[in-house]
Amino acid sequence: MTAAIYAAQANINTILLEESTTGGLVNSTNLVLNFPSKKAVNGMSLMAEVREQVDALNVPVEEICEIEHLDLTGGVKIIETDEAVYEVRAVILATGRKPIELDPPMDCDQIHYCSICDGGVYEGKRVVVVGGGNSAFDESIYLLNIGIRHITMLEIMDDFIAAKTSQDNLFSTGKAVGKTGVKLAGIHQEDGRLKFVVVEHCKTGEKEQIDADGIFVFIGQKPSSRLFANHVNLDPQGYILADADMKTSVKGVFSAGDINQKTFRQITTAMSDGTIAALSAERYLRI
Repeated sequence: MTAAIYAAQANINTILLEESTTGGLVNSTNLVLNFPSKKAVNGMSLMAEVREQVDALNVPVEEICEIEHLDLTGGVKIIETDEAVYEVRAVILATGRKPIELDPPMDCDQIHYCSICDGGVYEGKRVVVVGGGNSAFDESIYLLNIGIRHITMLEIMDDFIAAKTSQDNLFSTGKAVGKTGVKLAGIHQEDGRLKFVVVEHCKTGEKEQIDADGIFVFIGQKPSSRLFANHVNLDPQGYILADADMKTSVKGVFSAGDINQKTFRQITTAMSDGTIAALSAERYLRI
């Protein structure tokens, strides 16, 4: 959306194609505490403000848009969606990342990847959280705040990697316990509802059952680059290799945000990338 704002302000005929809803993963962030000018703001509310600015600039936005084919090789890029075919001279790729799912997959309607989206139905119930990083602990605090009765944290490594303050904040509630060196080995359902999970201790192979009404998974994210994997250069992890001006290996194709290979991934760094990508695209179109 930042790229669209800058492009529109530069009088570039711009359209924003979105697979889901604008705002991406920020929409699932309960509280943003490090966004300049906002001491504390709900992620979805913040993205709604950005969207208002996009709409005020009359940028068309196609949400729930499925891109079926891309041709980025020529001077005119072709993007085919399930609704239309677009021919453009410049493209900015800003598809971000998605949560990593359980491996192997488990067929259960009570497995979730977003506490804000799905946590409300578990008020007064017990849940298992898979993951040991900062996001897992932050999301767990949110779950307790909305009334989850008890949380069991599962981490496959020998130690949780989240900041000690985050761990202290969670475990000091008395409503959460942590288990390290374990993995989720199985689930048991009755009449389509989760009843308990099977946890395996990695070193001993010992298994135990933990009662649970739901499972929340926060084990990291992966780049959403499958669509253009054969178009622009990617690193071994699937992130786009872009230069400081957000130029990719293909002339006229730029990239921005969490999809890029980079050290830091924050809301502000993604917006910075979007700014640079739009300005670089404007320069490319002008030359």
